[in-house]
Amino acid sequence: MKKVILLVISLVILSACTSTDPYTRTEKYSNSSKYALGGAVAGAIAGQIAGKDTKGTVIGAVVGGAAGAGYGAYLDKQEAILREKLEGTGVYVERSSDNTLKLIMPGNVTFATNSYDINGSFYDVLDSIALVLKKYEDTKISVVGYTDNTGSMDYNQKLSEKRAQSVSNYLSSQGVSQDRVYTAGMGIKNPISDNSTSEGRSKNRRVEIEIVGGAA
Repeated sequence: MKKVILLVISLVILSACTSTDPYTRTEKYSNSSKYALGGAVAGAIAGQIAGKDTKGTVIGAVVGGAAGAGYGAYLDKQEAILREKLEGTGVYVERSSDNTLKLIMPGNVTFATNSYDINGSFYDVLDSIALVLKKYEDTKISVVGYTDNTGSMDYNQKLSEKRAQSVSNYLSSQGVSQDRVYTAGMGIKNPISDNSTSEGRSKNRRVEIEIVGGAA
C-alpha cells in the first residue's frame, strides 16, 4: 500500500506547475502544486483508512489533491497578478508563508517626509492593489504601518498608525470592504533593516499590506 501512496504522490509532483518569479527570473513550484501534494498525501491516508484498499487510497488522493490544488491556485493567481501589476513600482511582493502574501510599500514612494498624506503619484498603484483585493474577496487583509527609530516613540507610533489608516481608508474608498481589513501602527517595532544607516532607516519606514487565506 505504501507503494500506491508513493506512486500517487509521484504523479502529483510530475504534474506540478512551475512559475517564473518576475523579480528573480527563476522558476519555482506554484503553491497550488504544494497544496495539491499535501492534499494528495492527506487524502490518500484518509482513503486508505476509510476504504482499506487500493481503490480507496487512490480516490482519496485524487480528491485531496484536487481540493489542495484549488486552494493553492487561489493564492497563486493573486500573487501572479500582483507581481505583474506592481513590478517597477517600488512595492515588493513577498510570500511570507504558504497562505500569506505581503506587499511592502516603502515610505519614500508612499508618503512625503513626516506626512501621512498619500503621494498623488501612488494612487494608481493603490488602485491596482484594490482591484485585485476586490476580485479575490475570500481573504483577510492587514494594513500595518512602521517607522524608523528617529524621533520620539510616541510620535513614531502615531505616524505609523495614521499612515496605515490612510492606506486602509483609500482602499475602502475604492470598494474594498472594511470588514476584511485590520489596521494597526507598530511604530519602530519589527525593523527589516539596520536603523544605524540612512538606507536601513529608509527601508524601515514602510506600510505593509498582508493578504491572508482564501479558497477556490
